Amino acid sequence: MSSRRVAIGVAGAVVLLAALDAYVITTVLFDIVKDLSIPVNHLERVTPVVTGFLFGYVAAMPLLGQLSDRFGRRPLLHLCLVGFAAGSLLTALARGVPLLVAGRTLQGVAGGALLPITMALAGDLWEERQRPVVLGAVGAAQELGSVLGPLYGAGVAAALGWRGIFWINLPLTVLAMAAVQVTVPGGRAAHQTVRPRIDVVGGLLLATALGLLVAGSYNPEPDKGTLPSWGLPVLAGGLVVIVAFVLWEARSPAKLLDLDGVRKRPLFATLGVSMLAGAALMVTLWGVQLTAQTLLRKDAVGGALVLVWFLLALTVAAVLGGLLARRVGERWTAVAGMAVATAGYLMIAGWPVDPAAAHYGPLPRMDVDLVVAGLGLGLVVAPVSSMVLRVVPAAQHGVASAAVVVARMMGMLLGLAGLSAWGFHRFQSLTRNLVMPLPFGVPKEEARRQLKTYLAAVDDALHIEYQEIFLIVAVLCALGTVTALMLGGRSKPAPAERTPAGPSLTGETSTARS
Repeated sequence: MSSRRVAIGVAGAVVLLAALDAYVITTVLFDIVKDLSIPVNHLERVTPVVTGFLFGYVAAMPLLGQLSDRFGRRPLLHLCLVGFAAGSLLTALARGVPLLVAGRTLQGVAGGALLPITMALAGDLWEERQRPVVLGAVGAAQELGSVLGPLYGAGVAAALGWRGIFWINLPLTVLAMAAVQVTVPGGRAAHQTVRPRIDVVGGLLLATALGLLVAGSYNPEPDKGTLPSWGLPVLAGGLVVIVAFVLWEARSPAKLLDLDGVRKRPLFATLGVSMLAGAALMVTLWGVQLTAQTLLRKDAVGGALVLVWFLLALTVAAVLGGLLARRVGERWTAVAGMAVATAGYLMIAGWPVDPAAAHYGPLPRMDVDLVVAGLGLGLVVAPVSSMVLRVVPAAQHGVASAAVVVARMMGMLLGLAGLSAWGFHRFQSLTRNLVMPLPFGVPKEEARRQLKTYLAAVDDALHIEYQEIFLIVAVLCALGTVTALMLGGRSKPAPAERTPAGPSLTGETSTARS
């Protein structure tokens, strides 16, 4: 096996390690809630544990990717792995939510940068003609994290507790650093004859915009409203910063994403579909876990097993989507996927209070509905990855592939932040008039009856909350179906040769492909 294949294999394994940690938290959230003594009716307090990682993952990805072009892939991989280990250590030691959020955010910052650095490494080591296959393999490692992450988290937590997930990261990171040191070339790539410019302003504007949008959506008091008192001004500030980011990127000599010569409509449609699919994916992992661990009273492992059929369908459909895209084109495959996903989430939104008891003939309804949703989202994976490579020049395949992942993670981040804020407020409003019965001054049978009635009312409130959340997800998928129609039909691929104006999301430079 050639040294470059070993190098990209090691870097891909590092990407997978970070991708796993993006999803492990979904199956152990209730274990964390119990360990930190957070009331079950105040799950909003632990939401930043999930959104913090996603925010760090997306916000740091472009800037650190560019830094790798200036200082070399190996030094930045080492830096990110050290940061990932430090974040894992903080998370494992955390005894309260603030330190837990800090640890997860640091993990996200370090983990998010690993993908564009690895994609840039592929650009260093392979010629343009061979590069798409290598980039696809790196992207597959990222996608594999969404499939294995929830199951991996539940399995490790069952054996070692939820903190064990993050303790294990420490020796894994040491091994990864040793492998990177031995296999990944040091210094900057040979084709980089000049030091590239780094779009620090663009990276900071993007991170600030995302931070404001997430902060504006987080409501520590959902009983008082969907958004906090500062929510609307902060969200408005986030939108203003997004406009400033767009204006800056239009004039910056060192763009995070250079769109010159790119077919913009299919590119933006591709990123839009990826973002909406990402939102649906994360809300599914989060919402199904909550359903399993509240309405069905399952533990972390049981909740993960509920997701198995969804994850298996997602994996199978991802392969099937690639085959269909070759035959009928990316547009119609993506349209079909989002349409099937829409139907799946409408079916999930119709679950009864005890969904485990519902069947379609001999088939469990939960499994069937989750398979439909998983098939739909899985069909979209290959078309968006393939389409983006067709609409941008070959010299920008790395940045384009990373942009698809950034869009998906942004969808996960903003979708989870927005829907969790709305969902927690909805639950608080539905249970505002419920009073926990006390077993004093009444006969035991009456006390049991009152408690049973109270718990049934809580379950009804949860059921309504989950129904409405999945209805919203169905609407997002329907919007994704319409967006997918704008992908365009088959056309000639983008030009193979082009000289970018400056470094972009993955760190590719103006001299990289000359």
